[in-house]
Amino acid sequence: MKFTNGYWRTREEISPLYAVEYADKRINGSELTLYVPGRHIKSRGDCLDAGMLTVHLSSPMEDVIKVSVRHFEGTLYHGPFAEVLEDNPKVIIDETDETIVYQTGRTKAVIDKRPDAWRIGFYDGNRELTSTSYHNMAHMTNRELGRSYMVEQLALDLDELVYGLGERFTPFVKNGQVVEIWNEDGGTASEIAYKNVPFYITNKGYGVLLDNEGDASYEIASEKVERVQFSVEGERLDYYFINGSTPKGTISKYTKLTGKPALPPAWSFGLWLSTSFTTDYDEATISGFIKGMEERKIPLHVFHFDCYWMEAYEWCNFTWDPKTFPDPKDMLKRYHERGLKICVWINPYIGQKSPLFAVGMESGYLVKKTNGDVWQSDLWQAGMGLVDFTNPEAVVWYQSKLKTLLDMGVDCFKTDFGERIPVKDITYFDGSDPVKMHNYYSYLYNQAVFKLLERERGTGEAVVFARSATVGGQKFPVHWGGDCSANYPSMAETLRSGLSLSCAGFGFWSHDISGFESTAPADVYKRWCQFGLMSSHSRLHGSSSYRVPWLFDEEACDVLRKFVKLKCRLMPYFYHQAVQSHEVGIPMMRPMFVEFPNDRTCEPLDKQYMMGDSLLVAPIFKESKEVEYYLPEGKWYNILTHQMIEGGRWKKEHHDYLTMPLLLRPNSILAVGNCEIKPDYDYSDGVTFYISPLEDGAVGEASVTDLNGTIVMTAEARRAGDIITLHVEGRNENWSYEVLGEEKQTVVVS
Repeated sequence: MKFTNGYWRTREEISPLYAVEYADKRINGSELTLYVPGRHIKSRGDCLDAGMLTVHLSSPMEDVIKVSVRHFEGTLYHGPFAEVLEDNPKVIIDETDETIVYQTGRTKAVIDKRPDAWRIGFYDGNRELTSTSYHNMAHMTNRELGRSYMVEQLALDLDELVYGLGERFTPFVKNGQVVEIWNEDGGTASEIAYKNVPFYITNKGYGVLLDNEGDASYEIASEKVERVQFSVEGERLDYYFINGSTPKGTISKYTKLTGKPALPPAWSFGLWLSTSFTTDYDEATISGFIKGMEERKIPLHVFHFDCYWMEAYEWCNFTWDPKTFPDPKDMLKRYHERGLKICVWINPYIGQKSPLFAVGMESGYLVKKTNGDVWQSDLWQAGMGLVDFTNPEAVVWYQSKLKTLLDMGVDCFKTDFGERIPVKDITYFDGSDPVKMHNYYSYLYNQAVFKLLERERGTGEAVVFARSATVGGQKFPVHWGGDCSANYPSMAETLRSGLSLSCAGFGFWSHDISGFESTAPADVYKRWCQFGLMSSHSRLHGSSSYRVPWLFDEEACDVLRKFVKLKCRLMPYFYHQAVQSHEVGIPMMRPMFVEFPNDRTCEPLDKQYMMGDSLLVAPIFKESKEVEYYLPEGKWYNILTHQMIEGGRWKKEHHDYLTMPLLLRPNSILAVGNCEIKPDYDYSDGVTFYISPLEDGAVGEASVTDLNGTIVMTAEARRAGDIITLHVEGRNENWSYEVLGEEKQTVVVS
């Protein structure tokens, strides 16, 4: 939202109250309160008839500073609020004649006390990261609308780039963009997004989380090209300044603050196949798909039933359509006997035709209007209502319907929708602000389902397939990228969205292989299969047509088979990276600038990524089979083509459908398993440690976990001259190694 016309003038309808200078302070324990008048105070008379901003500084955890800017503190400030960790860190407050320094860990906020010189500089040690100063922090009144807003603007340095703000399909670097933090169901081809997270990071290594679940607006080097501006309606604006010194360190610290991803079960990393959305299907159709995959020796691990497992107009009644599936319990038993896990589609809406609507209405389990009516809409399901997850009894009721399905044999749920949440004339059971609940609803919805799965299936066995999210949603994996189209541009925008989402600590991410809308040509299907299997989670799903490979061409079967088997063999590496994501908070898929923060060439890259610490993936987006990608310094090894490639440059290649750029990082070890038909097996039994080209003096490391995430084997390789010393520890002696590349070294196993 813009408040100015250029640099000098505010808009005619806007009355600003800017922070101008420091006036006074109070210290209460580890909290520092600053009083900041809206004009320069030259005499006592200047204290009259003038507004003031009150700024509170506090620290919930080391290297995180919370800034709370308030105009009228007596204004009610309703939640919901994002759940954050309160760690009671050590805080130091020092004062001189000209400054006050508020410090936690390495991170400092330095307040300028001089007259007419308001400024807070944020530092990592002695390195300034950003600041707020002249005409930045403000309260704005729109006289025409009768509305008030709080605004903050933080400085951008020369060459500083901004990333994140949740799932974004627009250009990866956000400089120059206007971003509205408002969850909507809008597909993948616009500025609208399903997963809005008011958190950004920059290539300087810090991040900023806006602590407001409402309709926040960002002007990123747009209204003022030297600033990131964020604003919210009301009399108060809170944000966390988060300093991890590097982008990777800041993502880790952000997830420590807002929650780290749960560890999904190993079986969920396999191939998921869906009925698709509006296709005709019954048990015979589904069994035919499963048999077709078996006959073509394509490993399949999860089968997903989309919307029409329930009867039309009754979404959700959580009851199998008896005309199509007369004996669902026995059907699921047969699928389990074939080694499959089962997922079914759900959403938080209750259609008026559903028998559950009357129960929800009479019991007060549905969201209401302020006049007491149940809120209803004909958009999606006729007369549908919305479950009120702020009501604990409604949560228990909703979970009880899902538990019946779990008892029947369902293993997990696709938690679709959660974006179309009303705000006008709405009241929630707990009194939450309806505007703030619009985005936060997705958190409560997915939390209710995920917690049920944890309780019924056990920790480490819970997994959902979620579309909507906000701050903290990363705790409930997995998330997928929404309704994409069946073409290369949509494949690329899908990847951009996943990279942006990863900046907010979403560790596990997927997408509809070959696109949701329409039907892809065989060429796009095969390239998307490569990309999909080199994502943390992999699902074949569409709208009005099936996604089994033989409907595209027989080569598609070969491509899918190869990459499913490859992913299964890579599971020792993949699952260790998953454990790291769970424990440290760094996503499995990560942008190049996060992994290589000192390589300037990596900063804008959005068509390639690192899958974990050691594998670089560059999907192919052209029918010409051409791909161009960048390799940082060092000797990289393509594990599919067995080529060693010198980095520090761009590389242009052509690949058939059975290969792609999939490169092992220099000075690393890749643990590869001996099973290619399933993702959940004993990773230590028969593991092979592939040692990438090591520089003299370099050390490569790898760890292998069990299915609970416990490390059971480690490997370390050190090179000195032409000698590589390999040291392996662990419970299993059935392992081997291979040194990759053209150079010959002597390996000493210790």
